[in-house]
Amino acid sequence: MGSGELSSAALPRGFFDRPSHEVAPELLRRVLVHGPVAVRLTEVEAYGGPGEDPAAHTYRGKTPRNAVMFGPPGHLYVYFTYGMHFCANLVCLPEGFGSAVLLRAGEVVAGIDEARARRTSAGNGPTSTTGRVRTIPDRDLARGPARLAVVLGLLREHNGLDAIAGDSYAADRRLTGVPHGAAAVLEGRPAEAASIRSGPRTGISTAKDTPWRFWIEGDPTVSPYRAHVPRRRNAAATSVGGASRS
Repeated sequence: MGSGELSSAALPRGFFDRPSHEVAPELLRRVLVHGPVAVRLTEVEAYGGPGEDPAAHTYRGKTPRNAVMFGPPGHLYVYFTYGMHFCANLVCLPEGFGSAVLLRAGEVVAGIDEARARRTSAGNGPTSTTGRVRTIPDRDLARGPARLAVVLGLLREHNGLDAIAGDSYAADRRLTGVPHGAAAVLEGRPAEAASIRSGPRTGISTAKDTPWRFWIEGDPTVSPYRAHVPRRRNAAATSVGGASRS
């Protein structure tokens, strides 16, 4: 990555003050910095607002879990899923509307040693039958929303973190100019329109044909597309009237 991308200007809050499906493709190749690690975004998904998008967390309105999505644009909405993973989103639209872009994949472009350490600690790194930790290819470090959150060190306590750099962030600073624990989305070098593709979002059961997943064609860090696969009910659950929905 060229040093010019790391020292590029931070995106202003107004960039995110738009519908998520407009913001999403324009986030591609932008650089999200959190502390010592920076990721160039290569794949994102847009999610709409209350009553608009059945696949969005905000579809039924504001709750304690999704409250950050109803706050000012440019903040991080970090949520826990499947009892094991965190995923990160950037909030869009003015305060009160409830919309965001899920960050699905990217390329680690700074802090790669820290990113590898995070992926291989606390059970995040795959191990071989010999017990040795396997080397994770660079392309797989942030390939998928959970992995991206891991390498950036985004956890529950970062839900609501402002990703709009304040006046203290100078356009000519390097990564070390971002204070530890702070976040910023840098302009980087936006993707050319001809390289952007769109299609259905990954692994959702409702509004599954909405083409709000955006990615850079041919980029090796883009995650594989997977359609939603309904969970099977086991015999015991069926015999007592069916399994409950999670």
